[in-house]
Amino acid sequence: MRFSTFFISLVSAMFLFTGCSDNSPEESLVSTASFNLLDTQGKSYSVEKQGSNFTLSDSKGKVVLFDVFATWCPPCRAEVRHLGNLQKKYGDDLIVMGITIEDDVSNNDLEKFKEKYGGQYLISNKAQNQDLARAIASTIGVGQQFPIPLMILYKDGQYITHYSGATPEEMIDSDIAQALGK
Repeated sequence: MRFSTFFISLVSAMFLFTGCSDNSPEESLVSTASFNLLDTQGKSYSVEKQGSNFTLSDSKGKVVLFDVFATWCPPCRAEVRHLGNLQKKYGDDLIVMGITIEDDVSNNDLEKFKEKYGGQYLISNKAQNQDLARAIASTIGVGQQFPIPLMILYKDGQYITHYSGATPEEMIDSDIAQALGK
């Protein structure tokens, strides 16, 4: 009798804890994937996922900062000028790639957004953005209901760090400089 009570308790606990995971079984099993991005000027980029690493096309030797954002989000708006400053400071050593998670923003509206808030960097505006944002979020452990802005740094596809919410420019700058060995 004790054994069956123990066994039922053990099986119940297994179901309870496995049912609370943020990741679906499909996400956990996918170790490689490709995502196609299209910036507001019509240039195409690809992102390759290998395990927990994400590599943007033509980024060898560079730091890539993915900025997952929405145009209606006040902290996202506040970050735009800072990310533009960092892009200007590091030039070709840094690629800032904005990933809008909105479905219905035109390229023209995104260009106006960049101009208004001082964001002189790339912004992808494609339906696959949300899939990429979810894939990155699941590999860094922030779950599928992640806060925005969510900024993630990679160097040669290798994860460096991430930031959730408004983050001081100096902190991001320091991490970029360290990743570049400066």
